[in-house]
Amino acid sequence: MDSVSLTSIAAFSYGFAAIGFVALAVPLLTGWRKRAYGPVLTLACVATALWAAALASAAFDRMLWTDLSDAMEVARNAAWSLFLVVLLGDYHQKGSRLPFGLRPALFVAAVCYLLALGAAFAGYWDLSLLDSVLPVTARVAQAVGGMLLVEQAYRNKTAQERWAIKFVCLAIGGMFAYDFYLYSHAMLFREVDPDIWAARGVVNALTVPLIAISMRRAKSWSSPLAVSRRAMFHSAALFGSAIYLLAMGSAGYYLRYFGGSWGTVMQVTFLFGALLLLAGILFSGTFRAWLKVFISKHFYSYGYDYREEWMRFTRTLSNGGENLGERAIQAVAALVESPGGQLWQRRDGGAEGVGSYEPAANWQGPEVDVKEPGDSALCRFLERTQWVIDLGEIVTEPEKYDGLELPQWLKDYPRGWLVVPLMMGNKLFGFVVLQTARSPIKLNWEVIDLLDIAGSQAASYLAQQEAANALMVARQFESFNRMSTFVVHDLKNLVSQLSLMNANAARHKDNPEFQADMLETVSLSVQKMRLMLQKLSRIDVQEKPAPQPLETVVRQAMAQKAAFEPRPQLRVVDAGLRVLADRERLERVLGHLIQNAIEATPKDGSVTISLARAGEAVQVEIADTGEGMSEEFIRERLFKPFESTKSAGMGIGVFESREYINELGGRLEVSSQPLRGTTFKVILPLFQRNALLERAA
Repeated sequence: MDSVSLTSIAAFSYGFAAIGFVALAVPLLTGWRKRAYGPVLTLACVATALWAAALASAAFDRMLWTDLSDAMEVARNAAWSLFLVVLLGDYHQKGSRLPFGLRPALFVAAVCYLLALGAAFAGYWDLSLLDSVLPVTARVAQAVGGMLLVEQAYRNKTAQERWAIKFVCLAIGGMFAYDFYLYSHAMLFREVDPDIWAARGVVNALTVPLIAISMRRAKSWSSPLAVSRRAMFHSAALFGSAIYLLAMGSAGYYLRYFGGSWGTVMQVTFLFGALLLLAGILFSGTFRAWLKVFISKHFYSYGYDYREEWMRFTRTLSNGGENLGERAIQAVAALVESPGGQLWQRRDGGAEGVGSYEPAANWQGPEVDVKEPGDSALCRFLERTQWVIDLGEIVTEPEKYDGLELPQWLKDYPRGWLVVPLMMGNKLFGFVVLQTARSPIKLNWEVIDLLDIAGSQAASYLAQQEAANALMVARQFESFNRMSTFVVHDLKNLVSQLSLMNANAARHKDNPEFQADMLETVSLSVQKMRLMLQKLSRIDVQEKPAPQPLETVVRQAMAQKAAFEPRPQLRVVDAGLRVLADRERLERVLGHLIQNAIEATPKDGSVTISLARAGEAVQVEIADTGEGMSEEFIRERLFKPFESTKSAGMGIGVFESREYINELGGRLEVSSQPLRGTTFKVILPLFQRNALLERAA
């Protein structure tokens, strides 16, 4: 096909598309102007019609194509992308954030539009030469971004909404998909295919009926767009950046055009400096603060998006770490764009018990090491009124604060601006001093109320941390006290043994058998006391459970009670039984039970210890003929610490015994009858290493 025929086909193709979108735009301009999507859809149709008309004219005038159609194509893509974002508007109302796939789509679309506009106005975009890959890449990126937006707009709808928008999504997706095919083909072959280019107009015209069908179903479309402050902030920054880049690109183009031999150097230098300036402005905290305040003041009825602000505030306080005080200052300061501040918290004490408020944390502000007395005028005022104090206003209008006289350190606080009380109920837990905001903020009722509730929330987090720290310390003391209690209990038993031995020494000192028992008792007592000294000095003695011959452990526990009467008798039914335990603790547990049996039994009574196997377990039975216990006592008091029927007893021996036996995987059983005696059964898992090895082999 010759070039003249192809030019005529392209002109008719794009002219047909222009007529179709003009016909679509007419009812939009009349009947749809008051509908939620009317303005955006009308803009997209008009932009597409102008784009198609520009390309139809450009088929005959190459210069007109270069100057006008490129900018119109960018405008057309941007208009349809904006329409898709509007379709996604109700998702932002229902969810807390944009879907994951939408964020990269918006980013890609925004970047490629900026590149495309900059390239067009700088004079680099000429598809006939394809000297630079960037313009074609930008067009491909626009198409990809558009298809991503179509996919997100359709996927994040309900079944009813999909029925209503499926044809318009198919139409817009078809336009972007054809553009992707056209420009990816051009990137591959380094030239635009004339036939594909000419058919593009007809392809776009075929989408008009699909859009018209969806317009008839518009009542089932989703709710209109509700733009959050964050979206408005980023959109304003992006729009301003685009205008700035267009202006700088145009200026760079004319510098190159009129600069002669220095034109290119001047253009590159100018554009690089302009980009550095733009980056400095966008990353400036003061500029960002000013833009946020400006948007909230002029575009919204309320100055804050409370859902978003509270989520950010809570996330800041909830982040893990030890610097909760700094995070509390940061969270409160972010509400008013303050760059830093310092936190004071109450510390109890003082000569009169009134306490004081001491510096507890500092965030990007000057450190002032001053304590404020709890009964000072400032603290009493904050607790009584719960007001946020404006340090500038109190100087110019002191009557608003009942003539409050500020302490000198607060007057001299560098760039001091606000004092925010942290209230716990009606009590002042602390206060935060904030520095002057980056951008001027008017302290109206909305800001004050938000700071009040934020201060209370921060106080609850700080109080919870203090309570957790106090609980941790209390648990450490509790652990130490519990260990000390058991040590005292062991000391009581040792003292009882030594006292009894000392009392019998006068009568039996010449008895060799008594002398041997005495030496053994003293030796064992010394070992016990050394072990207790290690525990009291917090020497970390790791328990290493090992197989223990149970008969040996029982005999050792009985040997320590040799000086008592009645002497316990051992009956071994099954020999060679072993259990996995710590020798010292198991011996102490059995010793407690034997000691209790001896003390509860008269001298003419008996204490019998039986050792036997019970299936896959070992049973140690300690039976006495003593006073016995009632069922009520066994049920309600026996295993409770510090409950005892003995006048000198501490009531923790049986408790400790049951705890350790349970820890070994066993159980402690007791049966008793008043005046007839008591039987304790210690049942422990049997250690069978040899059997296990044989089974494994």
